[in-house]
Amino acid sequence: MKEEFIALNVVKNNSNNRFELTVDGFTAFIDFKEKDHVIKLIHTESPPELSGRGVATALIEKTLVYLEENNYKLIPLCPLVFAYIKRHLEWKRIVDASFNGFKD
Repeated sequence: MKEEFIALNVVKNNSNNRFELTVDGFTAFIDFKEKDHVIKLIHTESPPELSGRGVATALIEKTLVYLEENNYKLIPLCPLVFAYIKRHLEWKRIVDASFNGFKD
């Protein structure tokens, strides 16, 4: 993660069902659904104003840390989150056992 994002906090916005990261007044987000302490990450979006800065990656990383620290299990339906976990297989540790998307 880039240095400029380390001090920023991810926010779990329950009213909008999304994790949010605000950078320079613009908010990137990941839509989620939650049931029984399992979170499905559905869609990641970053405003064009933040394009190319690594904000989406920082948001994904911070969201995964949040999920782990709060004992959630993950179902990575968002293609960006899925691709991130495929590149960083150590995060499979928080993927719910019901998710069959990864081939060993």
